[in-house]
Amino acid sequence: MDERIPRMKADILKALAHPTRVSILECLRQGERCVCEIIEELDMEQSNVSQHLAVLKKLDIVDSRKEGLRVNYRVKYPEVFQILDLLDGVLVSQVEDTMTTLKGLRKKKDGLR
Repeated sequence: MDERIPRMKADILKALAHPTRVSILECLRQGERCVCEIIEELDMEQSNVSQHLAVLKKLDIVDSRKEGLRVNYRVKYPEVFQILDLLDGVLVSQVEDTMTTLKGLRKKKDGLR
């Protein structure tokens, strides 16, 4: 395998490995959005959102388009949403495993009474 491929994959995962960037991507799931709309929805400072959008843009995950004074962003590759959906599935499985463990502890605790 070309040694650059794992590095490229890791770079994409690093870009997704920040809660603010995940929130921005979830916001963009609804379609193209102006920075002002993203800021309002996420209740964050414009400079903070812009920095995170720059990271996503540098790695070619989002695309921007200027419309007058507005800058609109969109996710360039819809497969990004599949990654986020897979992560949702992992989270659900982890919570279910934790709940099963806690139920076992509850039964053990109740048996000691």
